[in-house]
Parts: sequence; structure tokens; C-alpha cells
Amino acid sequence: MKKIECPSCAMEIDAGSEECPICGYEFPRQSKSYIWVAVVLILLFVLFFIL
Repeated sequence: MKKIECPSCAMEIDAGSEECPICGYEFPRQSKSYIWVAVVLILLFVLFFIL
């Protein structure tokens, strides 16, 4: 299974975990819709300056 490092205690934990089982650090949840909105806005910004 894929592992990530906890930014609080530096322990390797499962990537799907919502919080660190060692120190209790809660990983921020980021919706995929925010990523799509950011990509679209960047593309529009770039197109605006090209045209």
C-alpha cells in the first residue's frame, strides 16, 4: 500500500488515512473540484494574455 509521511511526527502511514494514528494529525481534505476550477482559471488567464 502507498505510504506518506506525516508532517507532524514524520512517521510513514497509509496514504488513505484521514489522520495520523501516532500523533493524531488530521490531514486537510481537498476536493477534486477545487483542482479543476484552479486549472480552468489558469487556462483562462493564460489565454487572456495570449490573445
